[in-house]
Amino acid sequence: MTKALEGLRVLDLARLAPGMYGSMLLADFGADVLMVEIPPGAVARFASRHRGEGEDPEREIATDPYRRNKRSIAINLREPDGLELFYRLVDDADVVLDGFRPGVTERLGIDYATLSARNPRIITGTLSGYGRTGPYAQMAGHDINYISIGGALGMIGGADGRPAIPLNLVADFAGGGLLMAFAVLLAVQARERTGRGQDIDLAMSDGVTSLLGMQISRMFNVMKPPPPRGEHPLGGGRCFYNVYQCADGKWVSVGAIEPYFFEALCHGLGLDELIPHQNDDDRQQEMMDAFAAAFRTRPRDEWFAVLGDADACLTPVLGLDEMAQDAHVRERGLIRTVEDPRAGTVEQVGVAPMLLGTPGEVRLPSARLGEHTDDVLGSLGLPGARIAELRERGVVA
Repeated sequence: MTKALEGLRVLDLARLAPGMYGSMLLADFGADVLMVEIPPGAVARFASRHRGEGEDPEREIATDPYRRNKRSIAINLREPDGLELFYRLVDDADVVLDGFRPGVTERLGIDYATLSARNPRIITGTLSGYGRTGPYAQMAGHDINYISIGGALGMIGGADGRPAIPLNLVADFAGGGLLMAFAVLLAVQARERTGRGQDIDLAMSDGVTSLLGMQISRMFNVMKPPPPRGEHPLGGGRCFYNVYQCADGKWVSVGAIEPYFFEALCHGLGLDELIPHQNDDDRQQEMMDAFAAAFRTRPRDEWFAVLGDADACLTPVLGLDEMAQDAHVRERGLIRTVEDPRAGTVEQVGVAPMLLGTPGEVRLPSARLGEHTDDVLGSLGLPGARIAELRERGVVA
């Protein structure tokens, strides 16, 4: 079956999960993604975590979805011979992705100006924290910092005023890797019209701010900041969009925003008297307390059995282990079984989104560092003796 991105050749220099997630999305739908990695010991600060740190290193790699459907070659780009090998790969590539701070690609000689001189159709993309311009461009950071600058962290939290950290989902993956995959496809589409590639400067902090478009527009509309943490209607400030603990200590979430959903929720809880007061500001705490007391009378799964199909917008708050066994998640294929040649049968997160005509799939197990070095260099015409000599010198691995 034809794949949506079949024939798209990507060189992936990402070292961390956000960029690797973006290239995984491309690979899942057929792109030929070659990870260009660092030979062990070549750069001390990039000691390869993907070689396994757990009790079972092979299983650690096998369960890593960000290395699936990809090949791996290890090249030391600081060595002239290594850089020349990379250039030869660029000559036949469509896309080069990296996660370096601004200025690094220029120092390495792999920036867009250099690569496009060799291959005018090349698309390059750098995924960084703050982008190449602006006063924060050279600052170090991680997701928590990007969502701080991007505006998200300041809005998330309880009534005690302390910001709540939403793992590393918002900047790293939504505003970073996912947006990079989207940007690549935009650049590929543009190339069909112009005949030339282009450079992508993607800041994860930019992505976060873009995701906040609805909240930002409301702020500009009313010309004042949003409500304090814990008071936003979608951030815990309303009884109908909140989480409640049940008799067994587990939790449910409710999102009964529309009046007819709120009516179904109140009816299911035996609190019909609250139906007319859904949006009464001065009764929100009273209604939250009433909801909390009602939910404490039954265990979580019993509430879901009673109200899950009642148009009350109620779902159980699942732990990650529970999610992996959930019937809906399983039927949708979001947990996949993968056969790994070294670790055996393992499970990974499945493929999304679902294209019904050209679906994505897990075609290849997660690649080990340098697993395809010999094959790739052989395809460039290097004889075995030359490859062995480069490996001995630490140029490749």
